[in-house]
Amino acid sequence: MFSGLPVKTSLHKRKREHLDIALTGDVSPGSISKGFDAYRFVHQALPEIDLSSVDTSTQLFGRVLKAPLLISPMVGGIEEAATINRNLAMAAQDLGLGMGVGSQRCALDDSESVSSYTVRDVAPDILLFANLGAVQLNHGYTVEHCRRAVDMIGADALMLHLNPLQEALQSEGNTDFAGLLKRIEAVCRRLEVPVIVKEIGFGISSEVASRLVAAGVRGIDVAGAGGTSFSRIETTREHGQEAEDAFSSWGIPTAESVKMVRTAAPDITLIASGGVRTGVEVAKSIALGADAAGIGAPLLKPASISHSEVVDCIKGIIKDLRISMFCAGVGSIGRLKNCTLSQG
Repeated sequence: MFSGLPVKTSLHKRKREHLDIALTGDVSPGSISKGFDAYRFVHQALPEIDLSSVDTSTQLFGRVLKAPLLISPMVGGIEEAATINRNLAMAAQDLGLGMGVGSQRCALDDSESVSSYTVRDVAPDILLFANLGAVQLNHGYTVEHCRRAVDMIGADALMLHLNPLQEALQSEGNTDFAGLLKRIEAVCRRLEVPVIVKEIGFGISSEVASRLVAAGVRGIDVAGAGGTSFSRIETTREHGQEAEDAFSSWGIPTAESVKMVRTAAPDITLIASGGVRTGVEVAKSIALGADAAGIGAPLLKPASISHSEVVDCIKGIIKDLRISMFCAGVGSIGRLKNCTLSQG
């Protein structure tokens, strides 16, 4: 589709197409569910706690968050991304949350794109994640590229994202994932900040989690199936909005991926993302084994308007998280992690 175009030109065009489709198109996951509906809290009619005393704060990578929430990586590399990222970052600063930026490959290949990722001037205190595609380690990227991505935005940690299905669906995709684990291990060994590995919407299995932990990864973001469908986005890019998405039911539902990873890696820092939309789902994520939840798509349109729109959206999610904890009879995130969910 972009044959013959300079790398940075095709990257910028792809990023803009991704953003346009995410904002205006149908990016729903089709027939697959994120899995949270299979679980429910046992309602406590006598919670024996005061709602005003419910404490949603937690620690992640040595930093205190006022709620177990991360703004998931979404955009970067294009003019529109600067406004969106800065609005997201200001909201994270106001609310005491964490945030990841979109893939920084554009900025490493084209220095003019750096400004679309920089947010430290408006969010000096947030837990901030840099972000690169792990497969780029098989295409010339080194530990030094990872270090540059971290330094570029003053990040506290690096996310390496795994996206084999998305790459396979792109006519210009990078599909050589052979031997990638050894390269991830080298980054973990040599980089000065923690390395987190995340999927982009199809989940992480027990087997993959075990291999990542053995390689030295400090955190896993499952980014399971049931949220924004990148197979739908790529199918739309290639063939138009009405094209059939053959992979609409592909992936591990987010709730199941969280359980898989926690069982395989009981000590890893675990983030649940992939279709998390409500405070109740955040609470369920924690009870299923996550340390925090990542939210992306519901914040994209608010972030294109203003940071106050993002703040209002997240405040509603945190309010429902607190009410969920209150009605489950738990007053802290630590106790929520030990709360039993029923199935059915």
